[in-house]
Order: sequence, then C-alpha cells, then structure tokens
Amino acid sequence: MAEARLSFKEMCAEFDVTPRTLRYYEYIELLQPDREGRSRFYGARERARMKLILRGRRFGFQLEEIRQWLLIYENEGDQAQMKAFVAMADRQMIELQKQREQLDEAMNELSDLRKTTVSLID
Repeated sequence: MAEARLSFKEMCAEFDVTPRTLRYYEYIELLQPDREGRSRFYGARERARMKLILRGRRFGFQLEEIRQWLLIYENEGDQAQMKAFVAMADRQMIELQKQREQLDEAMNELSDLRKTTVSLID
C-alpha cells in the first residue's frame, strides 16, 4: 500500500504551522518534501521530522541545533543521534533551570511591588 502523503496545506493544518514557517523549515533544509511540479508532498519521514522539530522548539532548542541533530541520524545513525540528544538535553535543562530562577525572581519582585502599591492605596 502506498504511503499517505500530505499536501502543503494539509501539512500546515496537521501541525498547526503557518505556510511561512513550513517554507522556512524547507529553506533551512529541516524538511525536504517530494515535489511534483509546483506541488509539495510530505511523507512519513517528513512528518516524523516535523514532530521532532516542533518538540525541539517547545523544549527551547535552536533550529540550527535541531538541524545538526537530524543530520547526525542521517550520517551516523540512531545511536550517535541519541548520544547527541542526551548532551543537548543536559545543556538545555541547565538553561531552562536558569530561566526558571529568573522567572521566579521576577514574579517575587512583582508580587512585592504589588503588595507595596496596594498598601499605599488604602
């Protein structure tokens, strides 16, 4: 049975991305759809890559990091890719922890300022 392919419009809808985003991911070679004339079609490989890209973005990875990580699979296989992911995840966890601390600090400062302001109103 032939693998189901999505059109450009269907791919945008399935992953809730704009056409501009999808075109950009193609431009920076994160995705490589099949082309038939001016039409683009996305198979299982491209849909899997899109899931990984969006997951990586949600975790705060840069697009270039994601691109390099995807290339590792193509050039070196899944074991090398998994090792690279662990290293990337470790670095990102440290960065996210720093961001959490900064956010907690900002929220505490805002709360204190709000309390001070409320006390001046009464």
